[in-house]
Amino acid sequence: MEKTGEEGREPGESGIPFVQTNNEEKMRTKLIGFLSACLVAGIALTVSAPAQSADDTAGIKKDIEALKDGQQAIQKDLQEIKRLLAARPAAGAPAPEQALNAIISIDGEPTKGDKNAKLTLVEFSEYQCPFCGRHVRDTFPNIDKDYIQTGKVKYVFRDLPLESIHKNAFKAAEAAHCAGEQKKYWEMHDRLFANQNALEPAMLTAHAQAIGLDSKKFQACLDSGKYADQIRKDIAEANKYGITGTPTTVIGMSQPGDKQVKVARVIRGAQGYNAFKAAFDELLAPSATK
Repeated sequence: MEKTGEEGREPGESGIPFVQTNNEEKMRTKLIGFLSACLVAGIALTVSAPAQSADDTAGIKKDIEALKDGQQAIQKDLQEIKRLLAARPAAGAPAPEQALNAIISIDGEPTKGDKNAKLTLVEFSEYQCPFCGRHVRDTFPNIDKDYIQTGKVKYVFRDLPLESIHKNAFKAAEAAHCAGEQKKYWEMHDRLFANQNALEPAMLTAHAQAIGLDSKKFQACLDSGKYADQIRKDIAEANKYGITGTPTTVIGMSQPGDKQVKVARVIRGAQGYNAFKAAFDELLAPSATK
């Protein structure tokens, strides 16, 4: 399974379209260099702007600080992308689009929303991935409000920890399932995404206490590793359909029995809300294929 994890880092997690060409690596290097140059140029322009008054000077200093913060965030993403690209094997992984029309199991997986919803969204994700965190913060709240809470879409979370680059992701996934034993899976899910820089195994019990869990029961569950096989099963099924990056989301028609979904759309990376809205609205239209 470790080999599978290594193959799964780059396409979905970076959110950059994955195109197989002879000049692929050169194009990626140029892209990263261009983004870095833009950051440097932006700061240079701000610093060189003339200050005509004390208020102007204060304003420019404030702008510089804001720009530095933005630069640090983007540089962090760039470093993550560089690590993903460097670790990716020469042979490309199968494209997630091969999941189209596949029947994917959701039996026993954490679920939100109306079990009878026409559509099911299955998200393959992990707690240490920065792009997954961005999706949770910036995009999912609108999906939840407009489609899940209104009964149009059922949401399913499946684990795809990329162990070779995110050493704490697998144990964090176990922690969420252990919290589920005390009926607080989603509370732990949200807590872990809100604290992506504090996912070391030694910190997980503190998160459990913060959401009101019985810490002794939680720790016993975590130490047992009882959910490891379930998480490995998620990884194996994801890779079976070419889903090797996080986040990757599949959307499809809910199947009878509330245990399967037939995939109709695949969305790779931390896409904006409009990408999901377009897919949902098309599939929910009366003319959509049953």
